Amino acid sequence: MARVTYQSAGVSRETAEAAKETIKHLVHETFDASVLKGIGLFSGFVSLDVTGYKQPVLVSSVDGVGTKILIAKMMQRYDTIGVDLVNHCLNDIMVSGADPLFFMDYIAAARLEQACVAELVRGMAQACREAGCPLVAGETAEMPGVYERGGLDLVGAIVGLVERERIIDGSRIAAGDVLLGVPSSGLHTNGYSLVRKIFFEERGFDCSHQFEELSGPLGEELLRPHQSYQKLIAAVRERPELHGIAHITGGGIHGNVIRLLRNGLRPVIDWDAWKPAPIFELIRVLGGVEDEEMQAVFNMGIGLVLVVAASQAEAMAAGCASVGFEAFPIGTIVQG
Repeated sequence: MARVTYQSAGVSRETAEAAKETIKHLVHETFDASVLKGIGLFSGFVSLDVTGYKQPVLVSSVDGVGTKILIAKMMQRYDTIGVDLVNHCLNDIMVSGADPLFFMDYIAAARLEQACVAELVRGMAQACREAGCPLVAGETAEMPGVYERGGLDLVGAIVGLVERERIIDGSRIAAGDVLLGVPSSGLHTNGYSLVRKIFFEERGFDCSHQFEELSGPLGEELLRPHQSYQKLIAAVRERPELHGIAHITGGGIHGNVIRLLRNGLRPVIDWDAWKPAPIFELIRVLGGVEDEEMQAVFNMGIGLVLVVAASQAEAMAAGCASVGFEAFPIGTIVQG
């Protein structure tokens, strides 16, 4: 009887080690003076400078990119979902007022492909460099049996820091506040199971299909990276008229704004205040998706919502424009 090895069970140690060597230089390019050790040890090491903080608070978030991975697989392009992963996590902590300290990733597959891993990390490293956030640690796992053949999963975790008295948690939101919507770059990372069902399973399109409403092939539109709002949030978070910030992810605009609200308040969205990008209308029409379902699943063209005192809404919109972001009224906060 042939000897049983890890290789014969479907796990290649050589592939995993080769992938790690390939990505080392990409990771090192994200390092700054706070990173004390290179990758390869059992942990990442980051020195914490709390000079100027009275009550420093660590803020963390963990997320994935969902079934957008399957679009990347269809396109055989993985760097953009690496960008998605970092920017999604980055936005999640920054809406609370935090600045990023470091990022970590987890890549798992039935079988690791060295080129795929390198592309994923290249995208993450690019986004981390742009955010000034070192990628200090990661894990690659080859797990045949847990994942079906060709299966891939991607998860990221981020840790940030904020002064306790500067946490933005929505506690100052009041009836009469205005909701300012900031455009998304597209679908971001939510709703892709429904998207795949409509375009590929039911309608039989492929990623190369060109709709006249879109500026490029369908696959390119679906892989459009998740927008980073770091520059915008950093510019406006100290303004006293800012009462809350919602990152619009799964659950849509309403579902994410209400996460900021105490009992007795609710958002009223003016869905006619803007025109979503063409991809949303294509999904609605081709899938026969009801408006309520669209609004509950997708960001509908709004990636960030600023909750602002009504008297200062115009000034806040001007402040957003000064750093290159459009912001416009999309609703209000009311009692009820």
